[in-house]
Amino acid sequence: MSSQVTLSASTRQNLLSLQDTAALTATTQNRLSTGKKVSSALDNPVNFFTAQSLSNRSSDLGTLLDSISNGVQTIQAANQGLTSIQKLVDSAKSTANQALSTQITTAGTAKGSVAIPTTGTTTVTLYVNGTSTTASIATTDTIDTVIKSLNTAVSALGAGNAFSKDTAGTHLAVSASADIEFAATADQTALGFTTGTAVAAKYGTASAAGQSSDLTVSGVAERSKLAAQYNSLLTQIDQLAKDSSFNGVNLLNSSSVNNKLHIAFNERDTSNLDIQGVDATSTGLSLAAITSDSGTSPDGKGNFLLDANIKSTLTGLTNASSTLRSNASTFGSNLSVVQNRQDFTKNIINVLQTGSSNLTDADLNEEAANSQALTTRQSLGISALSLANQAQQGILQLLR
Repeated sequence: MSSQVTLSASTRQNLLSLQDTAALTATTQNRLSTGKKVSSALDNPVNFFTAQSLSNRSSDLGTLLDSISNGVQTIQAANQGLTSIQKLVDSAKSTANQALSTQITTAGTAKGSVAIPTTGTTTVTLYVNGTSTTASIATTDTIDTVIKSLNTAVSALGAGNAFSKDTAGTHLAVSASADIEFAATADQTALGFTTGTAVAAKYGTASAAGQSSDLTVSGVAERSKLAAQYNSLLTQIDQLAKDSSFNGVNLLNSSSVNNKLHIAFNERDTSNLDIQGVDATSTGLSLAAITSDSGTSPDGKGNFLLDANIKSTLTGLTNASSTLRSNASTFGSNLSVVQNRQDFTKNIINVLQTGSSNLTDADLNEEAANSQALTTRQSLGISALSLANQAQQGILQLLR
């Protein structure tokens, strides 16, 4: 036969109370150890799955935050590149202005006298800054009429009254704010200048005689060196544009529709920003290297020889500066948008994590108080159980 212990009603009631207290104590201790009041769907299905959904979205946004951060750095790299390119453009502008302020002069005095022809007319061909002009010497001319004819020819090309007489009044003297050369040695000897060695023309397409030792030209070589310095700056602009990349993305090396930065702001990519790249190279800024043929026409009068060409270059540099400032403004506006969304995403992640925690996290202060209360309740329950058994203890005493 099976045996069964019979408990009094009061004893059984106190026993049940102690069991409830033990269960509550176990729950409280679990919450204190894990910090969670909802550890699984069994604890609270609604809170558990809602918190899980919030945590998942927070995790997705955290992944996007890394992409947004890379986008910020890419834009900043492009902006830094534009700033540095702007400095190079300013340097190029300074170089062009220096070339413009460098005066080209031709000065000297002929060692011989003007050869007045005994018959017919002698035609002298000169180059003023590479542009051809002619003057005639007739049999009836004097040195004064020759000077007048020469000045008429060269002043039309911007050289002014370049020719005059020496102090003796017998030889030609030159003082011009331009490079004056002769087409042939015969043109030099006709005016009394020592002949130079025949060489290819510095400017223009025709042959020209070598510069006479009687004349000194200054400014041409200096401007040519400044043109080379200008070209070097354009090379640096190209290199800077190519180096302004971050994580393989360069927003300054091409204006192609494929050259753009795409930044997603939410996990479904329904909120995003496309930042179009620009071409900040010298080609993209419409800045061409200065060569012997640079200028308004390919006539060999480049290397900053003509003031008009230098001014045209300066106009191009001014336009390039405006383009760079416009691009920098666009990138700055986009950077502000991305940084704002970056801060917004960080705050949203915090909101989601806080909301998830509110649904599942335990209040440790409350649980600690519960633990103390349950300890007290357990002690009281044990005492109550002891009192409930006093009647049976009295019978035990009688039996003894």
